Amino acid sequence: MKVSVADAKNKLPELIRAAEDGETVTICRRGVPAVDIVRTKKPSRKKRRLGTLKGKIQVLEPEWWKPMSDDEVDAFVEGRD
Repeated sequence: MKVSVADAKNKLPELIRAAEDGETVTICRRGVPAVDIVRTKKPSRKKRRLGTLKGKIQVLEPEWWKPMSDDEVDAFVEGRD
């Protein structure tokens, strides 16, 4: 498939889909081929692996998520003054 630069600007998503389907897309400037869009050989993104940080994170305060008591809130507010 050959397209002009102007058409390529307007139809880029379609051209990318065509390249993903295996078609070579040639973009021409003033009728002269300038660049080809082709599908990459390998996907650039690696597949995610879950659990890679298991055992590497240390929780210093296991109850960090619990709400503060009234005494803790008062101490916090007093410390800000």
